[in-house]
Amino acid sequence: MKGWTGRLLRINLSIGKHWVQDLDPSILINYVGGRGLAVKLLWDELPRGIDPLSPLNKLIIAAGPLTGYPGPNTGKLVIAAKSPLTGGYGDGNIGSWASVHLRKAGFDAMIIEGASSKPVYIYVENEGVEVKPADDLWGLDTFTTEDKLRSIYGSNVGMLIIGPAGENLVRFATVVAQKGRSGGRPGMGAVMGSKRVKAIVIRGTKPLPQPADQALSKIGVEADLAAKAKQNYGFWLRQGTTATVEWAQEASVLPTLNYREGQFDYYDKIGGVMVEKSNVTTRSCPNCVMPCGHVVKDLEDQLSELDYENIAMLGSNIGVGNLQEVAYLNRLADMMGLDTISLGSTLGWAMEATERGLIKDGLEWGDYRRAAEVTLDIAHQRTELGRLLGLGVRGASSRIGGGSEGFAMHVKGLEVSAYDCHAAPGMALAFATSPIGAHHKDAWVISWEVQTNRFAYSRDKVLKVIELQNIRGGWFEVMVGCRLPWVEIGLELDWYWRMYKAATGLDLDLEGVANRVYTLIRAYWIREYGGWSRDYDTPPARWFKDPLSKGPLKGSRLNYDAYQQMLTWYYEARGWDERGIPRRSTLRRLGLGYVEGDLGKVIDLRD
Repeated sequence: MKGWTGRLLRINLSIGKHWVQDLDPSILINYVGGRGLAVKLLWDELPRGIDPLSPLNKLIIAAGPLTGYPGPNTGKLVIAAKSPLTGGYGDGNIGSWASVHLRKAGFDAMIIEGASSKPVYIYVENEGVEVKPADDLWGLDTFTTEDKLRSIYGSNVGMLIIGPAGENLVRFATVVAQKGRSGGRPGMGAVMGSKRVKAIVIRGTKPLPQPADQALSKIGVEADLAAKAKQNYGFWLRQGTTATVEWAQEASVLPTLNYREGQFDYYDKIGGVMVEKSNVTTRSCPNCVMPCGHVVKDLEDQLSELDYENIAMLGSNIGVGNLQEVAYLNRLADMMGLDTISLGSTLGWAMEATERGLIKDGLEWGDYRRAAEVTLDIAHQRTELGRLLGLGVRGASSRIGGGSEGFAMHVKGLEVSAYDCHAAPGMALAFATSPIGAHHKDAWVISWEVQTNRFAYSRDKVLKVIELQNIRGGWFEVMVGCRLPWVEIGLELDWYWRMYKAATGLDLDLEGVANRVYTLIRAYWIREYGGWSRDYDTPPARWFKDPLSKGPLKGSRLNYDAYQQMLTWYYEARGWDERGIPRRSTLRRLGLGYVEGDLGKVIDLRD
């Protein structure tokens, strides 16, 4: 095999052993890497119905065949496990030098299984693995932990770290790298914490795998130059994704006051223009051609790395209209190892529940100081409120009831990420059918939708969602890389196809790989849920029942029956039946016949 290392490192903390395994070449060809490899391993190795926070769960860290090679934004990893937030498949894409070092250590993936009886961190240097005591690190924030580990190992390593939120099993705890890179929204930090692993430090000193074509590096460099020559490149460097605040305000999709509205009165105080004025530096992942981490100073004069989603969710969604206050909340989240999107949604839900009298001594809209106190409380799980909100909005609303389920903004337990869909049925469908829950990374169709016919409930719109899912989730999440050069400045996808061919010697069957991965993930959800319902693929009730009350789209809301027709078209295009369950013929066509046995035990499969 070319491009891949063809090897996997397995570390079992319960028995204190590690070993190297060869990966079946057919698995690499059919699932490529990243998300594809992760879901294949989880399907094959996890017993049905396990507790996600038990030692039986497995934390998968997976790279892809382009990871580390020269080229646009090839320094990323996928971190995956059964999700403690959703109960289904969970993963996250994170930029980190750990990706490059994992490959240089000689591995395409790492599996951490079992659990330690005490806090540890893992040090990997090529084939060598040491599991070291982490008592002095346990309880520390991610920034301090990184500084302490760098004092031991220097700068030429990659690190993946959890904060107090992961240690305390907060359901939306993430894994953090480089003091601002965060990944694993569905609780991957909690899974790592359940194994009592504070950090993973990786040093690889070997050459990257030999590519099939020595022209790979040349193609990668040319792709970088092509990206820098794009018309929008200069503007991107100044504002990055934070410019989306102004765009979302104009399009009436900026999440405001727990998604009640699509516009925020103080958007200009937190948007891209303000970020550009306040920017002190930018940060990026390894091999990045277009840095997206715009760093500003917060209220405490500390550095905070911002992008659109954390500004929107910790700004307009909770009524905070000051960039320094948003930056402060964002830094706290990164230090604690909390997902900023889910945090902003959970705080917004709690503010509305307080307003409705369902939570006493809760939070008021726009009160960033109280929001900061509650953020720390969630991470440390010190009070009843912190423990409630640490469950995420699905778990919290289920616990307090009182109609709070109707304004809990999630799909399958994962909080919606930063785009209001009262008047965006295509994006609502993208959220509802995302393979991890309501996340935008699989199909950011809303930009296309706003530019075309945003109010249409059409088959063409459904096919556009699938097209984008196949590219974003079925390519960038398996290769593993960053979609931003393609999405934001229009770097042609052909560059990636050429790089894949040069690395592996293979032509990519994008539709085959993407459909295979999406269908296997769907099978995994069905197996773990013990069945399926169309309700699981339906957006939050608020978008159907509570129309926008202001702005140019005042009165807009989703049409339930029209949405359900789109969902039916989606299932048909995927080869799933009207319940959203893959047909036997689809499983066999995609080479997934091996899932029929387990899947057939929990639900009736149709031809």
